[in-house]
Amino acid sequence: MSTKSHFPAGAKKGEPAKKPHSPAPAGAVNSPADRPQSKPVRGWRQLQKLLPYMARCKGQVAIGLVILAAMGIVGSLQPLAFGVILDCLSGNAQPLGRLSRMSPRLIHRLIPAYQPSSGRTLVIYCLAALAIVAVKGVFSFWSRWILIGLSRDIEYDLRNDLLDRLLLMEPEFYVRNRTGELMSRATNDLNQVRMVLGPGIMYSATTLVTMLLAVLLMVRLSPTLSFWVLIPVPIVAAIVWYFGRVIHSLYETIQAALATLSAKAQENLAGVRVIRAYAQEEAEIHGFDAPNRDYVTRNLKLIAAWSMFMPALTALIGLTFVLVLWFGGRQVIAGQISLGEFVAFYAYMVQLVFPMIALGFVTNIFQRGAASMGRLNYILEAQPAIYDAGAHLATSADRHKIDGNDSSASTTRVTTASDGETNIRGEIEFRHLDFTYPTTRTDLPGNGSSNNAHAQTGTPVLYDINLHIPAGSTLAIVGPTGSGKSTLAALVARLWEAPPGALLIDGKSIRDWPLIHLRRAIGFVPQDTYLFSETVRENIAFGVESAEETAILQAAETASIAGEIAEFPARYETMVGERGITLSGGQKQRAALARAVVRNPRILILDDALSSVDTDTEERILRGLKEMMKQRTTILISHRVSTVRHSDLIIVLREGRIVERGTHDELLALGGYYEDLYQKQLLEEELERA
Repeated sequence: MSTKSHFPAGAKKGEPAKKPHSPAPAGAVNSPADRPQSKPVRGWRQLQKLLPYMARCKGQVAIGLVILAAMGIVGSLQPLAFGVILDCLSGNAQPLGRLSRMSPRLIHRLIPAYQPSSGRTLVIYCLAALAIVAVKGVFSFWSRWILIGLSRDIEYDLRNDLLDRLLLMEPEFYVRNRTGELMSRATNDLNQVRMVLGPGIMYSATTLVTMLLAVLLMVRLSPTLSFWVLIPVPIVAAIVWYFGRVIHSLYETIQAALATLSAKAQENLAGVRVIRAYAQEEAEIHGFDAPNRDYVTRNLKLIAAWSMFMPALTALIGLTFVLVLWFGGRQVIAGQISLGEFVAFYAYMVQLVFPMIALGFVTNIFQRGAASMGRLNYILEAQPAIYDAGAHLATSADRHKIDGNDSSASTTRVTTASDGETNIRGEIEFRHLDFTYPTTRTDLPGNGSSNNAHAQTGTPVLYDINLHIPAGSTLAIVGPTGSGKSTLAALVARLWEAPPGALLIDGKSIRDWPLIHLRRAIGFVPQDTYLFSETVRENIAFGVESAEETAILQAAETASIAGEIAEFPARYETMVGERGITLSGGQKQRAALARAVVRNPRILILDDALSSVDTDTEERILRGLKEMMKQRTTILISHRVSTVRHSDLIIVLREGRIVERGTHDELLALGGYYEDLYQKQLLEEELERA
């Protein structure tokens, strides 16, 4: 059987394909929490990725922290005001006795116009207490407005960076990572990271300032009572350290379980029509119950740990209050401190209650945030196996550094090294191409599956492909299912990486073309037609920045769908629903074909793009494409001889090898697979007419 062609093939043998480095999977196809995991990176090392985002708005951070410090200083004056009021009512000649004796000038400045048992003094310091509360409220509002607002700005940038990184990744990444789990990371995990940036930073700063000022003034008021207050501090530190580690570990497994649950829900919703068609509602409900129960069980473990943490802190706080009341009360009775001093000291203790409780709350926030940031870092640090020499990815933080713009609306985009368009003529050459999918079974955790059986076994999909397609010519590819037809087309669009030197465009290695120029020159209609939940017009114009109305109408006419669109109630403004659910299979295929046509590409790839239309419609579409195909390189993949018969060259793929090649008449004369397929389809047409 001849394998030669009038299309000359290159003579050089390409270098062997190198398997790209695959990062650790983002999550398993079954429960990620159940599979073995490497030792996690803990705490601050996970959160360091946030520092560039915070650095771009360091001014806001500084202002927010200064306001928090001012709020703490103002708040620390309130117990002193209460102490002065009590000493005034008690008739003490000197307010806050010990503090006045240690710093008489300072106290005289802070507490002017003091007179014991004076109504005027009582009014002054009651008003002072109210003023302190009012000022503290204003500072509290502005600190929250600045720091919580800042967390939302950074969340915005992080979400943009996550999406841009996901759009940059190659199909291999999505074979290893389920869509539902990636969505969980971009929503649930991102929300936990935002809590670190907002409430986490705010409560941490508040706790630090309040504790420092309160302890300093408590020591000034009564060193003896301060000693009893500080006794539980080492115990509190040990409890926080222990439960922090426990919460971090538990929350990592909870987020992994939630990701599995989200992936299961996403699959069921996306495949709801299949589930109903096969009456599998009950089976899917039972299948959803297991990951749902696993998620609840892991949350109950976290609740149990948290339930022990907070009562332990509360018990220590209560014990401290009892000790202070006992020893402080005896000192008041013995006249060692005034009632005002004791009340002020007690008020500072009350102020310390919030920081001690907040310490547990902040620990929880930071441990959850660190676990979630580790999961986000997997996406943010992922590198595409298909390297684009003509572009680089700039994060939002990097862009702010470059242009000095602090606007939160700045987002991440793929930046092209060259602004000029590169003209691609469309000459394609395969030189001794061997290709194996890089995602082997060992790369897929759990029971995941790939779109191609070869992707699981690691066996080659294509063997020694030698083929030259002149610019402007039409190549047709036929062959049985699983023979590698779609893989060959995907390599041209560089959705998968061909071995070095094995695939050339216009005489230059495909790796040397910037991806943005290569893919703009290609119109690709894949087997799995995907339409967005937008209007018909927006789906056809997808990928063209400013598609003209006439071009959209002409593309719809070429794809033989213009007449049906005209019958829709809203015509081109008709919403097609998620994945084009409101359209038939044939209508979706033709809308996708119109999308490729409107790009006016130099290379047109139709991967079984007419399989869902009848033969009459197919004939109309081919007539419409005939003039267009003369001006560009076209690759037709089909199981129908009627689709490919007029092509300049037809190749037959079987088990990844080219077993036949030639024109329609030449292949019929060979009497091989193509001739057999032709005879079968002739017989089918005769039976339909009978």
